[in-house]
Amino acid sequence: MVKTGEAAPRRIGARVAGRAKPTVSAEASGLPRTGRAAKAGEGVAARVPLSKGRILAAALALVDERGPTGLTTRRLGERLGCEAMSIYHHFPSKQQLLDAMVESALAGMAEPGAELDPIERLRFIGWEYRSAAHRHPRLFPLVALHRLNTPAGVAFVERMLRHFHAAVPDDRLAAQAFRIFGYYVIGATLDETSGCAAGPSAAEPVADQFIARESPRLAAAAPYFKRPHFESTFGLGFEMMLRGIAELRSSLLAETANTPKPVVRPKH
Repeated sequence: MVKTGEAAPRRIGARVAGRAKPTVSAEASGLPRTGRAAKAGEGVAARVPLSKGRILAAALALVDERGPTGLTTRRLGERLGCEAMSIYHHFPSKQQLLDAMVESALAGMAEPGAELDPIERLRFIGWEYRSAAHRHPRLFPLVALHRLNTPAGVAFVERMLRHFHAAVPDDRLAAQAFRIFGYYVIGATLDETSGCAAGPSAAEPVADQFIARESPRLAAAAPYFKRPHFESTFGLGFEMMLRGIAELRSSLLAETANTPKPVVRPKH
């Protein structure tokens, strides 16, 4: 009921005094757009310019999922929403993209603080390298076996050699210590991320009962070969190696201290 003398309330959407209902845009109303206008607008908003950074991030994510063999320009283009050929405007070849991925992984490794003792710096580097391998286990074989002969790769090796020369102040022994360190750290992390446990199996592998019966030492050791013991095993071997480098450092410093300095006589 409407009381006498009061104007009847207008219905929402009714024509007012013969005029058409004013149109309010979707943007002004805050309501979602529909139809062709929505699709056209969404396409513009979602179109992010292709860049080296976007391509590199997508390539790293793809390798994390599928491994290096799963990285193709077709899959990368699908992930980025572009034609595969567009990628070549930023990376002219797949090899250049792989170089950039390796450099990105190396750049993600933290550097030891200059205030640390030289042996402590090497300890930091070894654990940081292992952590980087486990952050990207499917990328790591590429990083470990890739020749570091780009400017960024050469700079990385130079920085590492400076740390080793600070620990072992002799050109030959510092280079050899660097190589020995790499043998252990790279070999151990390759084994942890893609070693024999992840490799191909025999056509007819022996049963656990056979191992228990025929190889008691292997049966006793087998639990310690598994993932829960990776870190403690790495740490044990790593500390053994570092002790050797520390002893080498001590002997070199002792030799330097005991070497008589030449006597310089004043000229008359």
